[in-house]
Amino acid sequence: MAAARLRSAAAVAVATAIPTAAARRPLLRRAVLLPVPGAARLCLSSCRIPPPRGAPAAMLSSATAEHEAGAWYAVPGLSLREHRFAVPLDHSSPDEGATITVFAREVVAAGKEEASLPYLLYLQGGPGFESPRPMEAGGWLKKACEDHRVVLLDQRGTGLSTPLTASSLSQITSPAKQVEYLKHFRADNIVKDAEFIRIRLVPDAKPWTVLGQSYGGFCAVTYLSFAPEGLKSVLLTGGLPPLGEPCTAQTVYRACFKMVQQQNEKYYKRYPQDIKAIHGIVRYLSESEGGGVVLPSGGRLTPKMLQCLGLAGLGSGGGFERLHYLLERVWDPVLVPGAKRGISYYFLKEFDMWLGFDQNPLYALLHESIYCEGSSSRWSAEKIRSEYESLFDPVKATEEGRPVYFTGEMVFPCMFDEIHALRDLKEAAHLLAEKEDWPPLYDVRKLNNNKVPVAAAVYYEDMYVNFNIAKETASQIAGIRLWVTNEYMHSGIRDGGSHVFEHLMGLLNGKKPLF
Repeated sequence: MAAARLRSAAAVAVATAIPTAAARRPLLRRAVLLPVPGAARLCLSSCRIPPPRGAPAAMLSSATAEHEAGAWYAVPGLSLREHRFAVPLDHSSPDEGATITVFAREVVAAGKEEASLPYLLYLQGGPGFESPRPMEAGGWLKKACEDHRVVLLDQRGTGLSTPLTASSLSQITSPAKQVEYLKHFRADNIVKDAEFIRIRLVPDAKPWTVLGQSYGGFCAVTYLSFAPEGLKSVLLTGGLPPLGEPCTAQTVYRACFKMVQQQNEKYYKRYPQDIKAIHGIVRYLSESEGGGVVLPSGGRLTPKMLQCLGLAGLGSGGGFERLHYLLERVWDPVLVPGAKRGISYYFLKEFDMWLGFDQNPLYALLHESIYCEGSSSRWSAEKIRSEYESLFDPVKATEEGRPVYFTGEMVFPCMFDEIHALRDLKEAAHLLAEKEDWPPLYDVRKLNNNKVPVAAAVYYEDMYVNFNIAKETASQIAGIRLWVTNEYMHSGIRDGGSHVFEHLMGLLNGKKPLF
């Protein structure tokens, strides 16, 4: 689970959300069959790659889809190529014919296209956000590519992996059928996709290392629970999920609201002038017709929606500064004496871009469902917010002269009224909130007996993945090594250059002593 602004803003490609006959045909363009281990060889044209020798029979029996690999290309310091896999929508019923595309980008240091390197899979935060789009060698990716062949996975439903957007989901006209489709886009199936890919991409189907950021870390713990044979080692950055309850959402949000309150207090200590500025915005919005103003996207900015700026502004490196500078541009200048003051188009447009729900609706649709195993969430964040309503009521805080507290990484029912792209998904969102028959995501017994080397960065002031909950989960994973730090916030893997990656690798390879 991760703040929306920590994800790549790259545009998603158009792909078919509902399987058609064309979608089920093999992905083939004048195929050139590469000998195994072909995954590490230079492909000069698009090609179809068969599963490697030695793949488990159980996986081969369900390998009805094909793998297409593109040609190598370059950005400064890196060589990249693209892979597309046609995978079952429902891995438990692979022969039913419904398939989706899962996209992965293979990345190596320039000149290492044919080098024999161990594989590292990167799982992005979310849910519902695509993997980074490398512009050049830098940060953790540059360091990882010194010794690894990195695979940047667009998790199903994101990026180029049959993206589920407001427009593509509109092809499924029944909310109940939308839910039936969406239920296949959680961590359990992301892990099954990863195993599907590993067996077809990695020479001799060897285990790989997984680096999971935030929600990607949740997926990695699911991986440890159900497919540890595919893992050489695991690195977690701000990504230890809660365990032990049929639905842990209320536990998470109760802890997170306390941390959000602390972050608000720190923000207003740094920028006390913004208390008055926010009061002015809340008054303007609450006094406007309908209690808000229309956004460029067609949605509405209301006082409660204004609070959602905390999602990106309070929990990541540089977030305080970005939020403060955004608030500098709220008002249009009064060019004509006596003209009515209004909120600027600049601010309204930036607000739309900060949230990003219109491009990535999976985040809003599945955010609470990622905590469910055999139980429903029933809008947990909304329920816990009501317990803090005296603190988080924006109009009341303005009337009483108190700071208006922003909210954090929570999804509320009002978003499906006020965000234009989510309105047609409102009924599906309510059905998802009531859905109870979610399958297991973790196996605590398996985690208690874990044999895979695991290293995790746990951020002391993490607003999204609570520190105390993360420590409790770590106590359930045998052999895990923790690095607890307040040097970084939730975005440490992005903000820390190569330091976070190097530190965790040091914990695994013995460069960091046990005591």
